[in-house]
Amino acid sequence: MSTATPVPVRSPLPGTLSGTTALLIGGSSGIGLAAGVLLRSVGARVVLVGRDPDRLKAAVSRVRAVSPLRAVSPLRAVSPLRAVSPLRDVSGLRDVPEPRDISELRDESGLRDESGLRGAGPAEDPDDAVLGVTGDGGDEQTLAEAFDRAGHVDHVYVTAGGVSGAGPLTGLSADDIRTTLGSGSLQTAFTVARAAAARLPAGGSLTFSSGILVVRPYPGMTVPLSAAGAVETLTKALAVELAPTRVRVNTVRYGRIDTPLLRLLPGLDSDDAVAAAGTSTPLGRFGTAEEAAATAVFLMANNYVTGQVITVDGGETLA
Repeated sequence: MSTATPVPVRSPLPGTLSGTTALLIGGSSGIGLAAGVLLRSVGARVVLVGRDPDRLKAAVSRVRAVSPLRAVSPLRAVSPLRAVSPLRDVSGLRDVPEPRDISELRDESGLRDESGLRGAGPAEDPDDAVLGVTGDGGDEQTLAEAFDRAGHVDHVYVTAGGVSGAGPLTGLSADDIRTTLGSGSLQTAFTVARAAAARLPAGGSLTFSSGILVVRPYPGMTVPLSAAGAVETLTKALAVELAPTRVRVNTVRYGRIDTPLLRLLPGLDSDDAVAAAGTSTPLGRFGTAEEAAATAVFLMANNYVTGQVITVDGGETLA
């Protein structure tokens, strides 16, 4: 029987992430950026890692513009809410909703902070509350810089990594296969896992990303889907390995989410095209980046979930 201290008990609501630090690998656009906005809205410190300096700079500015609810009464704690106002996505590809100041939403809902803690303590430096680190999230030096600049990291979320190595297996060379399996999302996952395992505290978490094609494959995707499936297997194995240190590991398996990456696909470069394509899904549309990111935030907040692959796909794998 283990004599190690159990994983800490805390509220599983997102508000408990206030004051923690989250490192987001691939946080300059799409789901990673949406996670940064949600986390900042509940008072978390956010460190974004991305390869494109200009896009990263825009993402940092956007997250810094979020006004966090610094503290709330435990009985009144609420999840981040979202109201729509037009804002150009940092990629320049589309209009996306900007989360409004959560305090305005609480006032409109009739909820009031009865704790008297809002704004308590010294004002937080926005430059320290949201940091940006330029580089490849799968590079050890970039990760070391991100951890060092953060000073302390409680949660790591990985959304970086595109698709490579697509094509019929017989048309790929051995080098093509080795390159795909030795780089991209799988390599990034292992590199991040090694860094996180050495630095995350008890109660910390590591969350990866995957996709529903792992369970609904189609021809020409054998190699990249093998890499994605390996990330899901890594999740379960690493959750067991890191459990004694009370660090949790999970993966979110995404369906089609309306992000700049999705809109790079042929025929999906406009709002009308995305809306039309989304009608074929069980819920009649594709998911938003915020809906996708909210699951990662849940996994950071809930200290009793580990080794799980949670699907967020609007029911696509059921159709």
